[in-house]
Amino acid sequence: MRMGKWIVAGLVAVIVLLVVIAVTGSLLSLDWQRSHSAATRALPVFTGFGDGAPALVRIPARGMEFRARIAGSRGPGVILLHGFPVTSAMWDPLLPAAADGYRIVAFDQRGYSPGARPEGAAAYAAPELVADVLAVADAVGFERFHLVGHDWGSVAGWGLVLRAPERVLSWSALSIPHPTAFLSALADDPDQKQRSGYFRFFGTPWLPELFFTWNGLAVMRSGIYAPMTPAQREEYLQVFAEPGALTAALDWYRAIGLSRQSAGDVSPLVTVPTLFLWGTRDPAVSRSPVEAQRAYMKGPFREVELDADHWVMEEQGPRAIEEIRAHWRRSDPQAPPDPHG
Repeated sequence: MRMGKWIVAGLVAVIVLLVVIAVTGSLLSLDWQRSHSAATRALPVFTGFGDGAPALVRIPARGMEFRARIAGSRGPGVILLHGFPVTSAMWDPLLPAAADGYRIVAFDQRGYSPGARPEGAAAYAAPELVADVLAVADAVGFERFHLVGHDWGSVAGWGLVLRAPERVLSWSALSIPHPTAFLSALADDPDQKQRSGYFRFFGTPWLPELFFTWNGLAVMRSGIYAPMTPAQREEYLQVFAEPGALTAALDWYRAIGLSRQSAGDVSPLVTVPTLFLWGTRDPAVSRSPVEAQRAYMKGPFREVELDADHWVMEEQGPRAIEEIRAHWRRSDPQAPPDPHG
């Protein structure tokens, strides 16, 4: 009996030691000087698109400040929404499209922008994300605009086209299909349930933060960010090395229940001209919600399958950009001609 107690005590001690090591390794990996936040505060506040050259600015909206990439000086507005766990840097390959006659804004969404990082999962429910996009559009003078989103940026974009379709010239969703179709698959499709199993882990307190930040953010550095460019990888690591940034990004997952509740207030039918780009090797999305979403499309709809995984822009950038630009032209009778033919 006494030996058994010693064994149990030893196991508990080992577990406690492992937890201490994990927590210490995570804390030592963080940038407590918050260099990314300091660099963001030094950016100019948006006052206009200027000469059209790509630039980094701060956009005040809803009592917060959003770090943003802008480009272009004339033509229709475009808003680009990134997903998890990246920033507006994912859209760097698309920004040159502004030279074709568009004004583009790609902003770091709430939780990712140092000046827009409220605490608590409730602050990251879908209605808040949609309100951010509209507030940024208002701040830069876009009455109507083309909208493009990837991953969680797609979730925010779907929410906007369902709640405020009159503001959107066209909608391009990358990787994540219509939310009603996706949530139905999450409930009824065993394949989608398995693919989305990580939602439960991401929804737990503090454990995913330890997992991602331990050992100098090794999982992110060498795993998730492997397909990214060195410049993108450096920016993403700077963001998530700051205390609180990863928690804020994960709170998007922790707010899924609240987002589901709000979804019942709007019609699931989509009238905005929609383009959907999907990588057939995407480990996070099965085919069933991709096919099921077609029932909700009541406006022009084009679906394109690409030989890619979840990172469509990184793996199939030229084709994705070609499809998106063509979609803008089809959806806007006043769109500028394509100089690339």
